[in-house]
Amino acid sequence: MANFLLGRAATLALVLFGASVLIFLVVRALPGDPAIAMMTSNATPEEIQAMREAIGLHLPLWQQYFTWVGGAVTGDLGRSFMYSTGVAGLIAERFPVTLHVSLVALAIAMAIAIPAGVLSARYKGGPIDHLFRIVAMIGISMPVFWQGLLSILLFAVILGWLPPGGYQPLSAGIGLSTAHIILPAVALGTAYAATITRMLRSSMLDVLGREHIAVARAHGVPERTIIWTDAFRNALIPTLTAAGFSFGYLLAGAVLTEVIFNLPGMGRLLYESILSRDYPLVQGLVLLNVTLFVLINFGMDALYAILDPRIRR
Repeated sequence: MANFLLGRAATLALVLFGASVLIFLVVRALPGDPAIAMMTSNATPEEIQAMREAIGLHLPLWQQYFTWVGGAVTGDLGRSFMYSTGVAGLIAERFPVTLHVSLVALAIAMAIAIPAGVLSARYKGGPIDHLFRIVAMIGISMPVFWQGLLSILLFAVILGWLPPGGYQPLSAGIGLSTAHIILPAVALGTAYAATITRMLRSSMLDVLGREHIAVARAHGVPERTIIWTDAFRNALIPTLTAAGFSFGYLLAGAVLTEVIFNLPGMGRLLYESILSRDYPLVQGLVLLNVTLFVLINFGMDALYAILDPRIRR
């Protein structure tokens, strides 16, 4: 088990190193000059050059990279050009909002996907199966931002039941916080529910077709016990993988949703930092997203090894 986890950790460390190089080069390839963006329209070339030197853009690329990576290892992600404060502090302020939305969205996705996937597999080829498959296909095909716009139009503008955007923390009250978080969470959660539903259905059908299930049925084991005890538990591993990756995508990919619903999370911060060409902030946010995804992947590998001894061997 230890050798398995050490091997995975070494691989993920290499992935992070490669990702850091790619992030740095891609950000530097963005059009425009941050020094010009930070100056007034009548700034002189000398003033622009002085700003470039002040923010370290005059240094060779390799030196800029190692300065950034060396600081990132110690938790120092640099100083934001736009906010004139530490990137790590900005991320710490915005991360709880994105985490809150992502956790609620994942809970909604699992609450929809588990019964839908199990029932779809249980009644394969029947009306329930066809209904859930059609709904899942619609959920996968419909963009999240489109769902968000439709939900704002219906529940906020037409019906007036919920606020169209903004964020309230749990400290402001569960009811008020839920009212602000439910629309973006549903928009995100339903999209990933469709993917998890299809994964669970496929896994359930694979397990239900195995020999030990036929033996259990021949011995008169109740169908409910077969479905929820034998088949569901065996189909849970790939489903947990899909859920883990979905959570990683939720944390890293909620940019459009946070912009549409005016949520002060990491996604909106990334959007604003790209528009302002804030190199340190873009690099810090993307690196954090990659790190979170890598850690979730490592956690899923460890969970796999615990649940299935064959993987360790």
